[in-house]
Amino acid sequence: MPRELASLNVGTITIRHLLPSSTMDDGPLHVVVFPWLAFGHMLPFLELSKSLAKRGHRISFLSTPRNIQRLPKIPSQIASRVNLVSLPLPKVDGLPEDAEATTDLPPPKVQYLKKANDGLDEPFTRFLQEASPKPDWIIHDFSHHWIPPIASMFEVPCAFFSIFPSSTLVFIGPPSEMKLGGQRRTPEQFTKPPEWISFPSSAAFRLHEAQVFTEHYQNNASGFSDFRRLELIIQGCKLVAVRSCKEFESDWLALLEELYKNKPVVVPVGLLPPHVQESIEDVHTDTTGAVAQVFGWLNGQTPGSVVYVALGSEATLSVELVHELALGLELSKVPFVWALRKPAGMASDVEILPKGFEVRTRGLGVVAMGWIPQLRVLAHPSVGGFFTHCGWSSTIEGLQFGHPLILLPIFTDQGLIARIMEDKKIGLEVPRNEENGSFGREGVAKAIRLIMVEEGGEPFRCKAGKLKEVFSDKESQECYVDNFVRCLQNHRAKQG
Repeated sequence: MPRELASLNVGTITIRHLLPSSTMDDGPLHVVVFPWLAFGHMLPFLELSKSLAKRGHRISFLSTPRNIQRLPKIPSQIASRVNLVSLPLPKVDGLPEDAEATTDLPPPKVQYLKKANDGLDEPFTRFLQEASPKPDWIIHDFSHHWIPPIASMFEVPCAFFSIFPSSTLVFIGPPSEMKLGGQRRTPEQFTKPPEWISFPSSAAFRLHEAQVFTEHYQNNASGFSDFRRLELIIQGCKLVAVRSCKEFESDWLALLEELYKNKPVVVPVGLLPPHVQESIEDVHTDTTGAVAQVFGWLNGQTPGSVVYVALGSEATLSVELVHELALGLELSKVPFVWALRKPAGMASDVEILPKGFEVRTRGLGVVAMGWIPQLRVLAHPSVGGFFTHCGWSSTIEGLQFGHPLILLPIFTDQGLIARIMEDKKIGLEVPRNEENGSFGREGVAKAIRLIMVEEGGEPFRCKAGKLKEVFSDKESQECYVDNFVRCLQNHRAKQG
């Protein structure tokens, strides 16, 4: 389904002069895809894999056995072109049995998963030795610093796929800043935008966020820091494929290209919005029990009246803060659906909800413990707002349906995304203590009411509604993937 590059209007992005029009017909690619062992990474990588497979390309999607089993079902029409490859995860001291993804672990133990992930270098090398046909590209994550040296032995080029928006990569800076020895050394220095951001922006961390973020510059049990990994990846890749688009991040994409000085080349692959129909067909969407209760309740609500609350599968709050969130929902008197999970490692006898909460809010809202089909909930006509932890995937899903956001960032780059959403008047952040990140029920209730029902929230609702045109425009988003394929094909043609 070739489209002309001119229809995308990618401005200064270097991809403009990499894409001769003839390269879309050079035959199918064999692309190896290898994400970090976190579902927040695996699922966007799977979306990209499906987009490539729909264009006739062959995908080898690599992960560990238990993760492969837990992935959503591949649509039948492309299943033959997506080969799910299991690599055995080495045993590592400190890593519990059967823990193969970050969702299986409390945060302090994730460092041992990174150490085990580094042990996948040998089975990965064997995979490349035996792969037939030989891969044309390897698309991998920030964690696999050992892939580019191995790939070079087989003369296979690498692309880093960033599941983070370009604004996050810009905030981190050029490779020289990916060590705690660059211009910024203390958490306080991360509480303001870096000097290389040349346009007005509030992209910076609160102090409590910066204190956690700077830990990514420190070596962990694997012997590497997260940003040392990223530095090696950027230096070893030919392309950086960013889950973003010019319509939403034009300034950030152009600036990222300047910071990397065109080596590697920055290529936006679009937002890769997931498809509701595929979500409905997912084997996990068993409409019995709790899931049926959620949709039965939603069917009886006024259109646009419900706030959907979901903080992701790995974002962790203390029990005290979960209670404040619950009491804020109750205080707001806004109808809600809350997808709530106990984090890994929490004792089974801990009461995660305030005493009597579910009785007092019966009729006002529904709490769904465990898995819930988020995309289907967001697509429901009764939902009118999204209370989110600001993960980029969740943000994309919320704006795909034009929902204004109530923002409660928890870790990694979520604080940066929250600031940018506020800058754009798409969402409102729950007020928090600058130093320790605590918040109260009154602040939760006030933010929810403003976004959902009060007159002061109308600009947010209007702006989010307009962005639906960008985030749900499948034709323009598909165009980004087409251009990414042209770039891959062009490189293969030169190699041939």
